[in-house]
Amino acid sequence: MPNPDFTLLYVTSPAASQAFYAHLFGHEPVESSPTFVMFALPSGFKLGMWARDRIEPAAAGSPGSVELVFAVSDAAEVQRVHDQWRANGLPIAQPPTEMDFGTTFTALDPDGHRLRVFAAPQA
Repeated sequence: MPNPDFTLLYVTSPAASQAFYAHLFGHEPVESSPTFVMFALPSGFKLGMWARDRIEPAAAGSPGSVELVFAVSDAAEVQRVHDQWRANGLPIAQPPTEMDFGTTFTALDPDGHRLRVFAAPQA
């Protein structure tokens, strides 16, 4: 059975998403065109952005319907990332909060996709 290789986000502007994620990740994409952008992260995870109006077949659903999750070591790191992203102007949809799965906060990308940072409870 094939294994999933990367995640695609449907975006309004690949150029705007490229600028946003290049700043967030600290490096440029491995592929870029007017309709598609691909980032390859050191972890091996790949994230693509495809122009919503060019998707074949056309996609259903509303913009911002995906959540990317970033696991960090502990609650202090959740707070540090929150403070850094907030200082960099990322819209914060949920401030650092204790939930049943750990400490978390949620930011938004230019299309409203959720960027959740969390740390599992320490044993």
